Amino acid sequence: MFVGRGVHLVVEYRSFRNTDPPHLVEVWNESFSSRGIARLRHSSVLERHVFAKPYFDPQGLIVAEEDGKRVGFAHAAFGPNQRETMLSKHQGVICLLAVRPSHQRKGVGAELLRKAEGYLRERGAQAINAGLLKPYTPFYFGVFGGSDLPGIPLSEKGAGAFFEKHEYKPLETTYIFQRFLDKPINVADGRFANLRRRFDVRILPRIPLGTWWQECSLGLAEPVEFRLEEKLNGKVAGRATAWEMDTFSWTWNVPAVGILNIQIRDDLRRQGLGKFLLTQILRYLQDQYFGVTEIHTPETEGSLIGLYRSVGFEQVDSGRLYKKS
Repeated sequence: MFVGRGVHLVVEYRSFRNTDPPHLVEVWNESFSSRGIARLRHSSVLERHVFAKPYFDPQGLIVAEEDGKRVGFAHAAFGPNQRETMLSKHQGVICLLAVRPSHQRKGVGAELLRKAEGYLRERGAQAINAGLLKPYTPFYFGVFGGSDLPGIPLSEKGAGAFFEKHEYKPLETTYIFQRFLDKPINVADGRFANLRRRFDVRILPRIPLGTWWQECSLGLAEPVEFRLEEKLNGKVAGRATAWEMDTFSWTWNVPAVGILNIQIRDDLRRQGLGKFLLTQILRYLQDQYFGVTEIHTPETEGSLIGLYRSVGFEQVDSGRLYKKS
């Protein structure tokens, strides 16, 4: 039991039960307000993105309850080992912390955080992150953060200050860009004519994601790969992946698609290939009647930030990872 200071509030803290999901949806929709967190219509969304994961541990999802009403929850979990073949208990992650507005600033969030940290430390965590950022992304891809997991969205007011108050320090920042596809894609670049003669863009549906961890954390998205290939020898010159953001399409009321992992082969960089590939992707997505596309990048990637802005992307938010040693 926990009694909040100065209020007649008796809250019980316990681990997840199978009857909780519909109530957690209510807490979720009341607690989160930023653009990058999807509105949930039903609990089956959490089943797909959280409870069905092979490493989901009910003990790591701590629920705050008052008189049978769920008033908050915190979810603690772990990241992968270096080869991404299994969990590693050395690095803990506070994935989410949600408290209904009626119970905020009454000690509920602090107690949920304390219990979540306790869960991680008891199982061997030597450091704890707050926020989901690669590779520490065990849950919530597809419903939290937008097209990727950026840490804690800065548009979620007060969240960063809450963690800093509890001795978490900002570690990394991610910029979030969007481009509406109802606007013409008129990208002028004198290099494009030559690049069209040398390269083709192929679309490969439902590509393998690589590691066990990537399949677990991203597999439900069923991404499509855009592959840039040399016409002379078929060698891959660059690639990017895209996935349909169904849950966010409903939240934003516009068909949305996320772009991930734009890569150009090292020996072909600074020749306009990234801009060429991204322009071809945007035109394809526009032809498929998507209304908006989103992409994330670390704040340290100045060349990518310049690339995205050059084809019409605008920054709409940021995310931040916090760390407690």
